[in-house]
Amino acid sequence: MSDDTDSKTRILTVIERIEEPGDILRVKLAAPDGAALPAFTAGAHIDIRLSAGDTGLWRQYSLCSDPAQAQGQAGHYEIGVLRDPNSRGGSVAFHRLAAPGGSFTVEGPRNHFELAEDARRTVLFGGGIGITPMLAMAWRLHALNRDFTLHYCTRSERATAFRDTIATAPWGHRVVFHHDDLPQAQRLDPARDLPEPDAGTHLYVCGPQGFMDWVIGAAKTAGHAPANIHREYFSAQVDSTGEGFEVTASRSGVTVSVGPEDTIAKALARAGISIPVKCEEGVCGTCVTDVLDGTPDHRDQFLTDEERAEGSMICVCCSRARSKSLVLDI
Repeated sequence: MSDDTDSKTRILTVIERIEEPGDILRVKLAAPDGAALPAFTAGAHIDIRLSAGDTGLWRQYSLCSDPAQAQGQAGHYEIGVLRDPNSRGGSVAFHRLAAPGGSFTVEGPRNHFELAEDARRTVLFGGGIGITPMLAMAWRLHALNRDFTLHYCTRSERATAFRDTIATAPWGHRVVFHHDDLPQAQRLDPARDLPEPDAGTHLYVCGPQGFMDWVIGAAKTAGHAPANIHREYFSAQVDSTGEGFEVTASRSGVTVSVGPEDTIAKALARAGISIPVKCEEGVCGTCVTDVLDGTPDHRDQFLTDEERAEGSMICVCCSRARSKSLVLDI
């Protein structure tokens, strides 16, 4: 995981709104004065604040365009957002607010889904809206003249966004489409479509949680090293409840009780210790905090298996404690 590419908050304007199939909205964002935007690397995302009445929701959206397009005068960022009526309201609000000429408060770009640019072979798996970071990766891998394949899975051809973009891209021939309404032989088959495990082969997976768990599980079973299986969750079904425990903020000298229905972040906030929280589902990494003592009960989808095993970090928006108490470096 990389550090933030840029942590500055800025206002960006919607310069183009494109309705894609599958209820996906493609939006281009630029500085109001046309100034150059901070460069981003493939796999990066931006945080967008969505105003809803008196509250503000922060949501994370992967940058899907060629990373080179952000640089220079009149550069822009491009994202794709699925309108999901079953979400917590962020995607619906974005579709409503993203009118040409409208503006958003934006932070980033940040990259927790870095591309291993020196890999001998790269295989990308995008499910539904999970195609967005894969498009930026495809642009970058093409620029580097690397060997790669992109598997794009959707419900049907009619619900497949970005087809025009892929059709005209110089790397479009590297994309394999899989649709749920096609015959079984044309759907994604991990036994057939996963490459042979190799130290120089890297896999990238993004999409709905069930899709990701399926592909990642198959990759591990096939013998791919966990360090070579990269994933980014847009959202996750998380159960943040459990037995109560205590949390001590070592630098602040404050100890709080975290109840069965509580979260560490909320308990600390009531005691005057604020930790930035954005996704509240353990997928964005904003709230990751160092653990000095105690055993975390990881409920997130952000930390790697190795980081979880170390037990030195925790996502305080959703994770809990296996021990009676935790001591955090805050």
